[in-house]
Amino acid sequence: MDLYVILTSLGICVVLPVMIVWIIARVRQNEVNRKADIMLKAIENGATIDPELFNNKNNKPMKIKSDLMDKLTGACITSLMGIAFLVLHFIGYSRAWAGYLPLAGVVLLAVGIGLFVSYFAGKKFLAKEIEIEEKNLEK
Repeated sequence: MDLYVILTSLGICVVLPVMIVWIIARVRQNEVNRKADIMLKAIENGATIDPELFNNKNNKPMKIKSDLMDKLTGACITSLMGIAFLVLHFIGYSRAWAGYLPLAGVVLLAVGIGLFVSYFAGKKFLAKEIEIEEKNLEK
């Protein structure tokens, strides 16, 4: 094998995931350190301290509806791409990568169908939470 192929494969399959995990851990560590600095300064100044500062659940608003809409968007995009690849294969598109069109089409269509199932199951399962979220947004 060519050295460039090996180095590229190692870079993408090993180094990239390790770097992503390291960066995410570093961001979280910096966030905790900033909160700790705020708490220490508040204690030094004698100010009241909010005990919910370190509670991550309360810092993020509920976003059930937007997550479901993201799934629906992804389902539509991947399903349509899968259908397009399959149509290109069946109308006789013959290029260098044409042998991979049916495989890519089937994979994308399967992912799209899975996301559609996840969207509709989530919508049915989380109906009460969505209703609560809508009421909270109206306030």
